Amino acid sequence: MTDLLYILYPWVKSLHIMAVMSWMAGLFYLPRLFVYHVEQAGSVDGASAIFETMEHKLLRFIMAPAMIVAWVCGLLMVFTPGIVDWTMFWPWAKTAGVIGMTWFHHWLGYRRKDFVAGRNSLTGRQYRLMNEVPTLLMVVIVISVIVKF
Repeated sequence: MTDLLYILYPWVKSLHIMAVMSWMAGLFYLPRLFVYHVEQAGSVDGASAIFETMEHKLLRFIMAPAMIVAWVCGLLMVFTPGIVDWTMFWPWAKTAGVIGMTWFHHWLGYRRKDFVAGRNSLTGRQYRLMNEVPTLLMVVIVISVIVKF
C-alpha cells in the first residue's frame, strides 16, 4: 500500500490542488451571492427563486464535491509516509485551517436553508464581513504548507 501511495502521490496532490481551487472559488462566491440576494432580490419579482437556485447548485454541485475530493486527497497525502511530520507545528495549523474552512462551508449551507425558509436575518454587510473568513483561513493554510514552520 505504501508503494502505491508513493506512486500516486503527484496525481493525488494535483487533484487536491484542483479540488481546493474549486472549493475556494465557491467559498468566495456563495457569500457574495448572499449579499446580492439580501440586497437585490426584493426589487425584482421572482429574483429570490433565481438566487436560491444559483446558491443551491453552487453548493451542491460544485462546492460539496470539491470539498470531498480535497479532503480525500488530503488524507491520502497525510497517510503517505514521510510527507507530514506531526512533530512540527505546520500540519496542526493547516488542520485547524481546514477544519475552519469545513465549518464555514457548512455554515453557508445553513444560511442557504435560512433563505429558502424565509428566515434569513443577516444583512448584506454581515455577509460581506463573513466573506473574509475563507481568505484568512487560506492565508493560514498556505503559509503553513509552504513555510512549514
